[in-house]
Formats: sequence, C-alpha cells, structure tokens
Amino acid sequence: MKLHPVSLLAFLALAVSAFAQTKATATPKARATVPAYAKVDDVPGLPRVLLLGDSISIGYHVAVRERLAGKANVHRPAENCGDSTRGVKSLEKWLGSGKWDIIHFNFGLHDLKYLDAAGQLAPPEKGKQVTSLTEYEANLRTIVAGLRPTGAKLIFATTTPVPDKSAGRIENDEVRYNAVAVRVMRELGVAIDDLHAFVKPRQAQAQRPNNVHFSTEGSAQLADAVVATIIPVLPKPTR
Repeated sequence: MKLHPVSLLAFLALAVSAFAQTKATATPKARATVPAYAKVDDVPGLPRVLLLGDSISIGYHVAVRERLAGKANVHRPAENCGDSTRGVKSLEKWLGSGKWDIIHFNFGLHDLKYLDAAGQLAPPEKGKQVTSLTEYEANLRTIVAGLRPTGAKLIFATTTPVPDKSAGRIENDEVRYNAVAVRVMRELGVAIDDLHAFVKPRQAQAQRPNNVHFSTEGSAQLADAVVATIIPVLPKPTR
C-alpha cells in the first residue's frame, strides 16, 4: 500500500511521539548503565551468592564478583536496596526463584538518614529520620525470617561510618543502628561481617570527604573484606 505524503508525515509524527513517551516513562536506572546491575549468566556447578545493600554495596559489587570469578556466581538486584522497610517489601522479588548458597546483606544508611516533606535529604532539625531504632529492629527480624527459607548461609554487614557533615545524616549515628543490628543477628544466629570496624582505621583514606560514600580504592578495600568473609563459608563447586 502506498501512503499519501500527508499520511506518511502523520505516521512518522505518531511514531516519534510514541518513542518520546516510552523514553520519558522509562526510569533513570533502566536507562543508565550500571556495571553492578549487569545480568550474570551462572556458570553451572558454582555456588550462588546474593549481595543485598545500598550504594555502598553497589560500589564494591563488581570487585567482589571479579574476585570470586571461577569460585561463585555473584548477583545483586538491579537497584539500590535502600532502607529496611523497602527490604521487607521487596525481599521476595529480590530472592526470585533460584537457589542461594550465601546471602550477604545490609540495611542502615538509608534508615538513619533525615528527609524533609519533599523526600529530600535534610538537616536533622529540618527533617524526619526514615526509620526509628524500634522499626529498624522489627524490619531486620522480618528480613531474616524471610531469608531463612532459602537455606542460604546468612551474613549481615554492619553499616559503614557516617562522617561529619554528611548530607542528611548525623556523624556516628550508625553506631546506634549497628548496636541494634548486631544484637538481633547474634540472637538469631546470623554471621556478621563487621565492615564498620574494618573501615574505621582507614576511614580518612577510604571515604570521600564529608560523605558516606567511598573512593574507588575504598570500595576495592571493602570488596576485599566482603570476599574474606564469604570465602570460608563458600560451598565447593559441584562440577
């Protein structure tokens, strides 16, 4: 069928409009290329490891995956796992239907931050803390209960330090949250990867100034610590 020039122009305009709408509705994360979000094709016979956490874990994820190449298939959700309330709501989706041998997880930095009415990071006096200690404890217990049926070895990573002048957070507030988390994990028999203790002596070099995030070298050091915790409990390959 031969289109009339006017009809052709209308068709092209409609196609461009549809494309623009699709692009506009796609999430930034879906459009962005984040190495940690890359799909992992499992090597048959290798144990499967799931890392759950926020941008700190996103920062060390690729290095962990590289260090465990040939020893384990390392996965993570293609998103920032955020605070513990999101963890409770999203756990089933993140676990999927596959078998996990080890699950290394953390929640904390997003729980202790302060947000204003618009949902933006704010000074404590102008915002509200995302999760109270009581809520944090309840959420962690729910998360562990949700992870147990997988049969995986569970490892909780303590929350890394909050430096002075970090946006929307109070310096050292993670200490209170870690105290709750460690008590809960010990009570429930969950192994602990004390990343907080690992970072403290090297904090000035590993973290960015006045920022909870890490330098490239700092993230690489965290990867070493995570791998050192995982390796001793990693099942032997079955191939």
